[in-house]
Amino acid sequence: MAPSVLQRPDSSVVLKQTPSLASVTENYCSSLRFYLNGTRVELENADPEATLLEYLRGVGLTGTKLGCAEGGCGACTVVISHLNPTTKQIYHASVNACLAPLVSVDGKHVITVEGIGNANSPHAVQQRMAAGNGSQCGFCTPGIVMSLYALLRNNPAPSKLAIEETFDGNLCRCTGYRSILDAAQSFSCGKASANGGPGCCMERKQGGCCKDKASTYCDTSNSDNTTTEKSFNSPDFISYNPDTELIFPPSLRKYDFRPLAFGNKKKRWYRPVTVRQLLEIKDACPSAKIVGGSTETQIEVKFKAMQYVDSVYVGDIPELKQYVFTDDYLELGANVTLTDLETICDKAVEIYGPTKGQPYAAIKKQIRYFAGRQIRNVASPAGNIATASPISDLNPVFVATNTVLVAKSLEGDTEIPMGEFFKGYRSTALAANAIIASLRIPVSQESGEYLRAYKQSKRKDDDIAIANAALRVSLSDSNVVTSANLVYGGMAPTTIPAKSAQTFLVGKDWTDPATLEGVMNSLEMDFDLPSSVPGGMPTYRKTLALGFFYRFYHDVLSSLRCNTTAADEEAVAEIEREISSGRKDHAAARSYEKRILGKEVPHVSALKQTTGQAQYTDDIPPQHNELYGCLVLSTKARAKILSVDFRPALDIPGVVDYVDHTSLPSPEANWWGQPRADEVFFAVNEVFTAGQPIGMVLGTSLRLAEAGSRAVKIEYEELPAILTIEQAIEANSFYDHHKPFIKSGDVEAAFATADHVFTGVSRMGGQEHFYLETQACVAIPKPEDGEMEIWSSTQNPNETQEYVAQVTGVASNKIVSRVKRLGGGFGGKETRSVQLAGICAVAASKSRRPVRCMLNRDEDILTSGQRHPFLCHWKVGVSKEGKLLALDADVYANAGHTQDLSAAVVDRCLSHIDGVYNIPNVHVRGHVCRTNTVSNTAFRGFGGPQGLFFAETYMSEIADHLNIPVEKLQEINMYSRNNKTHFNQELGADWYVPLMYKQVMDESDYASRRAAVTEYNRTHKWSKKGLAIVPTKFGISYTALFLNQAGALVHLYNDGSVLVAHGGIEMGQGLHTKITMIAAEALGVPQSDIFISETATNTVANASPTAASASSDLNGYAVFNACEQLNQRLQPYREKLPNASMKQLVKAAYLDRVNLTANGFYKTPDIGYKWGENKGLMFYYFTQGVTAAEVQIDTLTGDWTPLRADIKMDVGQSINPSIDYGQIEGAFIQGQGLFTTEESLWHRASGQIFTRGPGTYKIPGFRDIPQVFNVSLLKDVQWENLRTIQRSRGVGEPPLFMGSAVFFAIRDALKAARKQWGVDEVLTLVSPATPERIRISCCDPIVERSRVKDKGDGFFVVI
Repeated sequence: MAPSVLQRPDSSVVLKQTPSLASVTENYCSSLRFYLNGTRVELENADPEATLLEYLRGVGLTGTKLGCAEGGCGACTVVISHLNPTTKQIYHASVNACLAPLVSVDGKHVITVEGIGNANSPHAVQQRMAAGNGSQCGFCTPGIVMSLYALLRNNPAPSKLAIEETFDGNLCRCTGYRSILDAAQSFSCGKASANGGPGCCMERKQGGCCKDKASTYCDTSNSDNTTTEKSFNSPDFISYNPDTELIFPPSLRKYDFRPLAFGNKKKRWYRPVTVRQLLEIKDACPSAKIVGGSTETQIEVKFKAMQYVDSVYVGDIPELKQYVFTDDYLELGANVTLTDLETICDKAVEIYGPTKGQPYAAIKKQIRYFAGRQIRNVASPAGNIATASPISDLNPVFVATNTVLVAKSLEGDTEIPMGEFFKGYRSTALAANAIIASLRIPVSQESGEYLRAYKQSKRKDDDIAIANAALRVSLSDSNVVTSANLVYGGMAPTTIPAKSAQTFLVGKDWTDPATLEGVMNSLEMDFDLPSSVPGGMPTYRKTLALGFFYRFYHDVLSSLRCNTTAADEEAVAEIEREISSGRKDHAAARSYEKRILGKEVPHVSALKQTTGQAQYTDDIPPQHNELYGCLVLSTKARAKILSVDFRPALDIPGVVDYVDHTSLPSPEANWWGQPRADEVFFAVNEVFTAGQPIGMVLGTSLRLAEAGSRAVKIEYEELPAILTIEQAIEANSFYDHHKPFIKSGDVEAAFATADHVFTGVSRMGGQEHFYLETQACVAIPKPEDGEMEIWSSTQNPNETQEYVAQVTGVASNKIVSRVKRLGGGFGGKETRSVQLAGICAVAASKSRRPVRCMLNRDEDILTSGQRHPFLCHWKVGVSKEGKLLALDADVYANAGHTQDLSAAVVDRCLSHIDGVYNIPNVHVRGHVCRTNTVSNTAFRGFGGPQGLFFAETYMSEIADHLNIPVEKLQEINMYSRNNKTHFNQELGADWYVPLMYKQVMDESDYASRRAAVTEYNRTHKWSKKGLAIVPTKFGISYTALFLNQAGALVHLYNDGSVLVAHGGIEMGQGLHTKITMIAAEALGVPQSDIFISETATNTVANASPTAASASSDLNGYAVFNACEQLNQRLQPYREKLPNASMKQLVKAAYLDRVNLTANGFYKTPDIGYKWGENKGLMFYYFTQGVTAAEVQIDTLTGDWTPLRADIKMDVGQSINPSIDYGQIEGAFIQGQGLFTTEESLWHRASGQIFTRGPGTYKIPGFRDIPQVFNVSLLKDVQWENLRTIQRSRGVGEPPLFMGSAVFFAIRDALKAARKQWGVDEVLTLVSPATPERIRISCCDPIVERSRVKDKGDGFFVVI
């Protein structure tokens, strides 16, 4: 599509008067036409501000979820089918509905999760995902289903690799991904990476393709990985027939794309369909915002309140999506999607060959890790270039290849070399009235030219770059550099060449070792970053710049096959993942199976979740006269409030009211918090953290409420703020902690006799809960007696009820708190959900209208708190044989601006700081730091992982000091059955950690793999492997004794059906599934006869929060107790009618006026620890486990991958092994994230949290899980002292710490790297082990020469 005529604007020509935008577009159509789930839709003058997600949910299709509003989680994924103008084929694109403007669907077919099936007649994807335990909380599930559905529509026989990669734009916080992948791989033909070929089941002549069978996945006997076994039996999965899919509407094949124009005074959309129309619009209105995929624009609108009055959608202009291969370059339409560009690049390499096609191979490599599939399906090179991001993955390649950009305007075409296009931060040379029409990407020379592209990010898939580079050199026949482009991203405000290094290179002999050293010196000068550089990580970024070139240099050198200079070929290889697999021991629990208990049964709501029918708080249909609330939050970490002016908000039409502390019945009603009410719902006079609620604006729509919130003007007087633990210690800023220590034995005497005494300081960062469903609430006031109904996304309906009653000035009996299900909780909705519910209740009470509020992801992170960061100063005495003699430690937790549950979190840290090791003398103290950050709160593990981490840290460091394997130190210090913990609790006969440790050692082939890792590290300079084994014990019970209780209500109805109510919350952990199994087993009925509708305070009062991994124990026994009461009442009728059904029994009892409702109750017996006296049982029992993990790290970049994990958990006699396996895998991956990729950062200057969403905060993704992921349950033992339902153990929290095995395997690999470079100092590795920390910890010469010279404060701070 090369322009036939290229003209540069002639400034001497007098331009005629430009017509107005209105006149240019006066004949444009104003109606959108598209198909939705097979039904034709026509919208006249559609809402110009609406996204596709808003429209879908507005018409009742609530299966599509809002998870982040920035295209980073995939919960909103839908499929948009269209005729691709580039390929002329129908393409089914997975798309982020949260970003897609409504204008983008004109002429297309939108398919949502509801459109492909329902619970009664599910699509094969939905059914297999449900049967395969691929859904836990279910909030992410519709998006995952639709991503897989899109793949199958485009390729009904995908490879295993294609299936793994199709999920790169989806996140799940619950499952750990393994079960999702197992279910999804049932649609593959067993092929690794291509259709047909080696490994395809069709080659084995077993009767057709396995995708046509209802099997899980193919026989893997020909695979190198023998650890995979069938997860489900064939009957579990329904067959998949591509011929039954929704057809592409025939009318859309010949759809006449008309130019569109619609909107209102606030915003208008234009959709030209030719380049000429687009240029006329830009000429008439140069400020018009061009939108392609809207992947950047919608984020600006949503989070930065950017307003683009005139927006032009260019996704339907075929001319901008064409491409032509010429002899010298690829002319690429600038608006081809990145997905299409991948295919085009493949064709280019095929046409030009691998040498001349190097630019296209480099582009494709960068695209592969550019965002997620949903973004790549709509994003374009033009959008990437025009945004001028300094961390663009493609712009360095375009600059390095000397690509020419062709800009068009009505005045003519202009050629702009990409090296001259970027003028500054987010500033370009593009004229205001011009568009980016095409790119001319030159081929490489036939010989002597080398081009490579590199990128490093925190997470491999769907992550922005920390730094990237495109490096190109041209060499003469004598290997002298004739030209060089060394172009970097992430090193400056724009994509930038390393000018000094480029200048130095030209004329140098590439094979001369001095050339490498000279370039490295020049790069140091080019990128002399200060400590305070925006974005942080100056040393790491500089290290990456040098490391990329080092890799490139040796890559080129190896290609030259030079005899004079040896290439460091091992530096060339980058980490590549294998397709992941895993094994579960499904036979482990079969000997414990009963009629129902112990069986592998899918989650009872799984089909509702996979079909989008499961209802969450914000899915509740709009109430009559409903208002939307938007919080007004503090922007200062600590400040006096001088004034709050909400009048500008009320001036906005549609904004109804504003509520704050003056809307409460009394000043005392403003205070909340457990166990101490030290927090306010609304700030008064002073704010103590950024993100503290000051008020709430109410509007008739969410958009209006948000606009109102932004309009509120607040004047502050800033005060000094404390952010970090270290700052709190220095300022002596602590909360009173009434249980500050645990002490056993005589520590000082033990230190006096110890052969060695070691000290250390260990630090562990916090963690964002990142449940996919943010905090949400619907408050519905009733017309009488001050009654109110609260639908809240909470783990704690009892406390919600209590505080809603307080803020509305009524008794608790007037308030009903209801929960259907949560889209994840993990502790983050145990207390913090009360804040939003209380504020919504105030608003509903004042307005006498229902009020709805679901927080945006950034609002949620700002207000809801995280896992507590911890610091530990420890001192350990050891005998010369390695026996631990004494532990003395001070642990510090960053509580934030209020106490919340921080003291209890510290208590659990102190109780778990022994790990699984017998230390006869212990004195540990806890300190709760008061800072000006968001109040940190409960998170899965509740301080236990922090204590366990400190234990494994001092064990690792002591082993290094003693120069013995840490495994030996672990074995000789491990508790035995007759030992007592430092809090004086005997472990007893059910202590199986030593047994599992040996089993994992044997089953994982640990010894031989240790030898293999040692040999690998000896022979590899820039790649290291590490291996670690980590045991754990986790105490099950609330440490607050009164919480160890539960109630239940069970109704028997005349038709024999059973309704169960209990105090626990279903948040994905399968609690309702286990409870229905318990009830069905107890009553002797099918599980399908048991139903749980919701959790509500008017059915079960005073319920404890669902937390502490004790909910199955507590609520299960309460339900069992109620069922036993009913059984006693039915016993006479069973004796009279021995063969009667439950329906007949109930009918007979009813006629005899027998009470068919029972109220059950349970409290955990025998527990009650007395702090200070060190007496009594702290925990009812310990859940135990052992994990071995192996990793590989790239010591040039800090990149890494988990190679394998072998987990064994003692969960007793499992109630439902499928549920428990899901909990184990999910907890492990959440723990892996805690200790590796998940890092929370705060702006040092403002005190505001920076990591507010998936763009900056990185939970693990599908391709971050261990490549081999094996899980088994302890079996063939007796649980003599376990007195729980089915003799089962709580499983929600205990496996989380198992994820630290990956961290300690990374540490093991780093030890090998440091040893190679002569670093003898014992490594203290801070958690999380991010790529930055991994790379800097290597301490190799590249790192040392890259360290920043100034000692100033960094841009970010970890708290």
